[in-house]
Amino acid sequence: MGISRRGALGIAGAVGAAGLLGASPAGAREREGRAVIGRAPGDTLHVISFNIRYDAGAAPGSADSWTDRRPVLAEFLETERPTVLGVQEALYHQVKQVAADLPPYTDWIGLGREGGGRGEFMAVYFDITRVEPLDFDHFWLSDTPSVIGSRSWGNTVVRMVTWVRFRDRRTGKEFVHVNTHFDHRSENSRVRSAELVRDRIAGFDPALPVVLTGDFNTPAPGSESFRVLTGGGLRDTWTEGRQLTPAWGTFPNYRDPVEGGTRIDWVLVNPGVSVLASAINPFRVDGRYPSDHLPVQALVRLH
Repeated sequence: MGISRRGALGIAGAVGAAGLLGASPAGAREREGRAVIGRAPGDTLHVISFNIRYDAGAAPGSADSWTDRRPVLAEFLETERPTVLGVQEALYHQVKQVAADLPPYTDWIGLGREGGGRGEFMAVYFDITRVEPLDFDHFWLSDTPSVIGSRSWGNTVVRMVTWVRFRDRRTGKEFVHVNTHFDHRSENSRVRSAELVRDRIAGFDPALPVVLTGDFNTPAPGSESFRVLTGGGLRDTWTEGRQLTPAWGTFPNYRDPVEGGTRIDWVLVNPGVSVLASAINPFRVDGRYPSDHLPVQALVRLH
């Protein structure tokens, strides 16, 4: 259920990006074609979390226009070449368009949060030359997580999780990628969602490395949801490894991001994963951002 099949510079690029650490977003066009992390070398994996902003039908020429944002997103993904990519807010036509814009060695798994192709997807894209999906599933952030489209805890919007168990073709190691989007209004829902995600991750084989991507709609660090997840054994990739960019806030809403701003988009990992580098990327082309959020990136290695 919910699978669509189309058959997703590395550390040198990251080192080359060191000169960008002091760069302002105004210089983002200069980075075109120059990856901050890029395609993962050796036994490393490049993980990206990106709320790509749903297509609200905004007029062409506006900051929110999907017609105008789509090619910028395509350029970003072509430049950064993630091994696995967790997106949030993608409607079905956007999921398919992103897949069409990615290199032909990329596939995806997902399901609309209201079932089938209805509602937003927490789709997981992946490089089929690097990783092979072994299992996948979806659950809903509610008291009845197996019920499609269910909601509880005060949120008026349906929220869900997609997870995929992968095998790395280079090393034979397996890992689980979990992707989610917490509620934007209800703090109770966010905390209960964090508890459910924590418990579901704890239910995986304890030997499996886990990466968790998402828009959590609450700050890291400092929020109760962050405390629940990190208290459950996960770690924030931003605080480990080499930071390749300034600590931009991740929801600039099409404005220039603010250094030291609120991070509501995270990549978390369990003890089976080492973090080599991280980035919050203010990529744009000719002043246009691909989304109202910034992508969060991590270069990791499985134990």
